[in-house]
Amino acid sequence: MLNKLRENAALWFSIKFAGLFLLFYYFNIFYFGLISPANNYSAFLDQHLNYIEWLRWLLLHTSSAILNALGFVSIVGNNQLLVAGHGIIDLIYTCLGLGVMSFFAAFVIAYPKKLKPKLIFLITGLFGIQVLNITRLMLLALYWNKSRARIIDHHIIFDVIIYILIVVALYKWVNNKATNANAAN
Repeated sequence: MLNKLRENAALWFSIKFAGLFLLFYYFNIFYFGLISPANNYSAFLDQHLNYIEWLRWLLLHTSSAILNALGFVSIVGNNQLLVAGHGIIDLIYTCLGLGVMSFFAAFVIAYPKKLKPKLIFLITGLFGIQVLNITRLMLLALYWNKSRARIIDHHIIFDVIIYILIVVALYKWVNNKATNANAAN
């Protein structure tokens, strides 16, 4: 039966993509549960292998460093970025982009191309997603007003923009003739 599935390239890709996406997405949620002080808390994972906190630290401190280099005064503390005279943002789990990165990584890994083009695109794409996320965090810290009523949440706006950019990038990558020759499943 597995051989029959593999014969249908589109179906096989779809199964691999969906499986990888679900694995990555729910692993992140599961891991977040392990590092959050609650029922299944693991102090060891929280203190030594907390990649979620490392990503949060990287996003906040990179955003702050860029803002400071641009002449703003910003500080980071308690998962927050404060820009003096402007605003403050709380960087919670849903702002980290782990769902978007799970989608992107699952697609790239599942798609039948050679390993080298996959790795290059995967690394540059994940880096690009974080550059866009840092840009979003800086703009929010400078211009977002939490007290003002909004029709659309900034998370929705960012998700729509990022998914459009990802779909365009994936389309170009999939149709790049230079990396399509002799693709391996």
